[in-house]
Amino acid sequence: MSQCCSHPHHGLLDAAEQQRSARQLQLALLAIGLLLLAGIWHFLIPDGQIIAQWLTSAAALLMAVPLLRASWHSLQHPDLHGMTDLLVALAMLGAWASGNTLSAALLPILMVLGHVLEERSLLGSQEAIRALASLTSSRSRRYQADGSLEEVDNSQLRSGDRVEVRPGERIPADGMVVSGQSSLDTSAITGEALPQDVVPGSQVYAGAVNLQGLLQLEVSQVGEQSALGRISALMQQAEQAKPPVTRLVEGHAGAYLGLVLAIAALCWFISRDSQAMLAVLVAACPCALVLAAPSTAVAGVAVAARHGVLIRGAAFLEELADVNALVIDKTGTLTSGQLAVQSVETLAADSPVEAVWLAAGLAACSTHPVSRALAALATDQAAPALRNVQELPGMGMQADSDWGQVLLGRPALLQQMGVPGERPARSTASLTGLALDGRLLAWFHLADSPRAEAAEAMQQLRQLGLQRQMLLTGDHRQAAAAVGEALAMDSVVAQVLPAGKLKAVQAEISAGYRPLVVGDGINDSLALKAGAVGVAMGASAADIAVAAADVVLISHDLRRLATAIRLSRLCRRVLAQNVVLGLGWAVALTLLAAFGLLGSAGVLLAAVLHNLSTLLVMANAGRLLRFHEPLSAVTHKG
Repeated sequence: MSQCCSHPHHGLLDAAEQQRSARQLQLALLAIGLLLLAGIWHFLIPDGQIIAQWLTSAAALLMAVPLLRASWHSLQHPDLHGMTDLLVALAMLGAWASGNTLSAALLPILMVLGHVLEERSLLGSQEAIRALASLTSSRSRRYQADGSLEEVDNSQLRSGDRVEVRPGERIPADGMVVSGQSSLDTSAITGEALPQDVVPGSQVYAGAVNLQGLLQLEVSQVGEQSALGRISALMQQAEQAKPPVTRLVEGHAGAYLGLVLAIAALCWFISRDSQAMLAVLVAACPCALVLAAPSTAVAGVAVAARHGVLIRGAAFLEELADVNALVIDKTGTLTSGQLAVQSVETLAADSPVEAVWLAAGLAACSTHPVSRALAALATDQAAPALRNVQELPGMGMQADSDWGQVLLGRPALLQQMGVPGERPARSTASLTGLALDGRLLAWFHLADSPRAEAAEAMQQLRQLGLQRQMLLTGDHRQAAAAVGEALAMDSVVAQVLPAGKLKAVQAEISAGYRPLVVGDGINDSLALKAGAVGVAMGASAADIAVAAADVVLISHDLRRLATAIRLSRLCRRVLAQNVVLGLGWAVALTLLAAFGLLGSAGVLLAAVLHNLSTLLVMANAGRLLRFHEPLSAVTHKG
C-alpha cells in the first residue's frame, strides 16, 4: 500500500495504517527539527555551513526512506494512488542529484503534512464512523433466565436477548418493544427531529435515545447487521468509490506517467532549469483527482443515512440520479399494509348502526386482519351478548345471540350457508357480509388505504422527471385499481406472481426506461434486483427484499425517495466540479511549472499548491454535509 500521501484514498484507515501514518508524521516533525537546527547553524554560527549541510542531508535522508519504500511498492503494484508517491520520489531524487538537499527534504515533508491535512479534513469520515460506533459502545442491562438483570457490554448482546432501557439511555441494538411505552429521539439514525412514539410491538433502532418511559426490548439485530452497523459499513465502502474519469485515468496510469516524464524531460532539455523539471513532477501528482470520488461518496452516503436512507454504495448513489420511471408495489409499500373499513352497505331495513355493533362485537373474538378492522368499528354502545362463537378458518365466524344466529364472513361462506342476496358488482380488496338468522344485513367493504404521504411522494417524483409510474402488485385488480386511481398512477398491473413482476420490470428496461423499483415483500425481490435501483421499505420489509435492494428506507416515509434522488443529483454535480477542479488544477499547475513560471522555488511552491488543490476538493465535497430536508419542508422542494 502506498505510504506517502495516498493513505486516505484506499478507504478508512485500519489500525496498522494509522500507526504508519503517525510514524510518518513523527519523521516529518523530526526532519523539520533538523532543518531548523541547520538554519540556526547556517545563519547564527560562523563557518557552520558544512554542519548545516549535513543536518539538511540527514533530514532529506530521513524522509527518503519511507518515500522510496512506497515508490518501490508502487512499481510492483501500479495504480493511480501509487503514481503520486512515484512522482514525488523522482522529484526528490532529482533534487538530490542537482545538489538541492533542502528541496529534497522539504518536498516529502510538505507531502506528508498535506496527507495529515487530508485526514483531518472537514469531511471527518473517520470521526463520523467513530461517532456512529460510540452510539452503541456502552453497556446495557440484559435479562437472565430467572428474570434478574445483568450488566453486559453491548458487543455481547445476541439476537433474542431481552434488555431493559431506562429514560435517558440509548437503545443498545435493533429490536422490538416487548413492554412499556415511550418516545424516542431518533435524530442520530433517521435525521427526524420529531420524537418517535413506541409501544409494544414497535421496531426500534440502535443509537436512538429513550426520552420517557421504561422499556423492555427484544434484540433482533446486533453489530454490523444493525442499522448503525450498516451505515458504518456503507460509509467505508463509499470511500473506495471511483468515478468513470478516475477509472479511465487508472486504466492509462502507465501512459500518464510516461507523459509526465516526457514533459519533465522536455522542460529540462529546453530550459536546463532543474527546478522547473522537478516542479513538473510534483505538479502532475493526481491526488486531488483521486480524492474527488471518495470524498463526494462518503459525504453523500452519510447525508443519506442521516435522512433515513441507506445506500449500499457509491455506484447506486450515481444510479439514483439517472432513474426516470417508477415501479412500485402496493401492500406495505404504497399502503400501510393494514385493512380498514372503507364503507358499509346495509341491505335490510334494520338500523345500520345495529349492523355495525353486531359485526364489531363478533369480530372482536378473532385476531384475523379482517376481524381486527371490523372490531375497530366498536363504539360505546353495547352489542348483544354472543354465545357459542365459532371461527371458520379462512371463511368467517358464526355465533348465537339474543337477536338470533349471527354469521360474518366472505361471500362464499354466506352462499354456502344459504344466505340469499347478491354480491356488490364493484368491491374493494376484501368484502365481508353480515347475516342474522339467514337474512343478509350488510356488506362491509375493506381495503388497505394508501399511506398518508403517498400522494405527495408520487407528485414529488413526477416533478423530478419520473412521469412514468406503474403500480405492480399481486393483489386483486379492484384493490389495485382503487389505489392507482387515488394516486394518479399511469398504469396498474395486478394479480402478478414474482416472475410476472420481474418481466414487467424487464419490459420497462427494454422500452428504454431506467426504473426505480420499490417494494417490501419476498415477491418483490426479483423485481428489486432487476431494476436500475431497487428500494426496500425498511424494517417492515422481508429480509430477502432488503438483501436484494440497493437502497433501504429506514424512515418508512415515501417522500424520502425524492430526497434520495435530489441528493444523488447534487452529489453528481459536486463530483463533476471536483473532477474538473482536480484535473484542471493539475494541468494548469503542470503548465506553470513547465514554463518556469513558479520561480526559483518552483518545486516547493508546486508541492504547496498541490496540497491546496486536495483541500479545495475536500472542502467542496464537504458542502454536501449541509444538505438537509426536514419532511415538513420537503413539499416546497422541486
